[in-house]
Amino acid sequence: MKTFGSFLIISTFLVLFATLLPYSSASTTRRFHFNVEWKKVTRLCHTKQLLTVNGQYPGPAVVVNEGDTVEIKVTNRIAHNTTIHWHGLRQYRSGWADGPAYITQCPIRSKQTYTYRFKVEDQRGTLLWHAHHSWQRASVYGAFIIYPRQPYPFSGSHIQSEIPIILGEWWNDDVDKVEKEMLKTGAGAKVSDAYTLNGLPGPLYPCSTKDTFTANVDARKTYILRIINAALNNELFFAISNHTLTVVEVDAVYTKPVHTKAIMIAPGQTTTLLLRTNHLSTGEFLIAATPYVTSVFPFNNSTTVGFLRYSNKSKPVNHLNNRRRLTTLSARAVLPDMLDTKFATRFSDSIKSLGTEEYPCKVPTVIDKRVITTISLNLQDCPENQTCDGYNGKRFFASMNNVSFIRPPISVLESYYKKQSKGVFTLDFPEKPPNRFDFTGVNPVSENMNTEFGTKLFEVEFGARLEIVFQGTSFLNIENHPLHVHGHNFFVVGRGFGNFDEEKDPVKYNLVDPPERNTIAVPTGGWAAIRINADNPGVWFIHCHLEQHTSWGLAMGFIVKDGPLPSQTLLRPPHDLPKC
Repeated sequence: MKTFGSFLIISTFLVLFATLLPYSSASTTRRFHFNVEWKKVTRLCHTKQLLTVNGQYPGPAVVVNEGDTVEIKVTNRIAHNTTIHWHGLRQYRSGWADGPAYITQCPIRSKQTYTYRFKVEDQRGTLLWHAHHSWQRASVYGAFIIYPRQPYPFSGSHIQSEIPIILGEWWNDDVDKVEKEMLKTGAGAKVSDAYTLNGLPGPLYPCSTKDTFTANVDARKTYILRIINAALNNELFFAISNHTLTVVEVDAVYTKPVHTKAIMIAPGQTTTLLLRTNHLSTGEFLIAATPYVTSVFPFNNSTTVGFLRYSNKSKPVNHLNNRRRLTTLSARAVLPDMLDTKFATRFSDSIKSLGTEEYPCKVPTVIDKRVITTISLNLQDCPENQTCDGYNGKRFFASMNNVSFIRPPISVLESYYKKQSKGVFTLDFPEKPPNRFDFTGVNPVSENMNTEFGTKLFEVEFGARLEIVFQGTSFLNIENHPLHVHGHNFFVVGRGFGNFDEEKDPVKYNLVDPPERNTIAVPTGGWAAIRINADNPGVWFIHCHLEQHTSWGLAMGFIVKDGPLPSQTLLRPPHDLPKC
């Protein structure tokens, strides 16, 4: 329980920080030290060495003000390589600090140190950080909170305190071995054994009654809930029984308020909620999360629960008996059905940018380039003299426009900066699908084609107004894919089911108040169109945030050239940049 105690200390600090400083006009340099190290942790009656930062699971919260300069010194105390990604931070001109291994940096080697330096500009709200090497982010993750310069724009902004809730997954097995076995056999990965709330699975899992998250609140108060999906391979529904939640921000961008009983949140996404505790009675209410399922692949069919506890100063309450009563009820009654695509679609469609004079929606209304890319799972013929355990004796891979991304032996950004791209990457990523067909209607297996392999990128001019259409396919199965874009926010101007129609669908785009995000859940059996103001010079990764799919190659990258002014050029690499 020591690790949970550490997180409670962090949460308490966040609550105090939010109470005393809900916003700040001051900016400074804030410094943190991360030690990547092993820690013995017990969950579900299994004790194992867990990869952590500073021995904490989840890791420490990074709390800064808008406008701050941030320096985070990362020391690698394990035998394996590592990197850290500051998910959703734009890293304007500071791509060297973005973190994905072999994309913007070589990994931090064992016993080595690297300091990530960047400025938090024109961003405020809830983000996250996580490891970005292999599957290390299964346990190496934490909250990244940016307090705004100005008061919160949403009503009822007298906030009692705030409660960060990080959704995650727990494996009894060594996650590194799970990944290696998947890549060795060509089969799907072993699914997790539990979902977690702030690292705790809750009483529906074996030996986990003591490992249950509890949030203490008072009646008739307003709280900020910072919901972060750090799960490795699952989109999740989240809800609190008998309470209405109000969405006021997604991916650190303010939204028009949306009142809802539940949310759908994809890995890498954040959702900031207002919780108004209007109940006069005392007691506890379920906090619950369960997967949103769109795949035919095996998945963890379980639910994690915690408790929202109302204070009762007049008489003691037997919380243990109350919890037995609550958990004998189906926690699923609190949540949408796991297969409820209609709810997920309605919820996603309800999110709109705030779009005020102070917080305008800067969506490009015209574009300079449109890239259309399929996002596919693939079956690859098994190499000779090998045994493959994927479907029909083949290997599973994934691709974008039928290119399965291969990470090069050195950093793409460094080779681009030094103009030494030969043998590292090429600029021939296909900007249209190589073959036109009924993308979402083909037979899932018989029409599947082998993918190509490569480190292929495309390039745009500084300031280009870029549109990317992510087109799902029915290869193996139709599935909801969360796509994350590094280095830029984007506007979700359109979504739909079936095949994107380049003539008809753009007419229906929302160019007034589309949601601004860094991670988009592309609808199952459908498509999503995003628009980007490509004003951040460097090399930027785009990939599925289901880690299994990224390992199979569902990724790509793009380059934004330097602009004409010194303030529009990539900064020089730092002196301590790791070497491959």
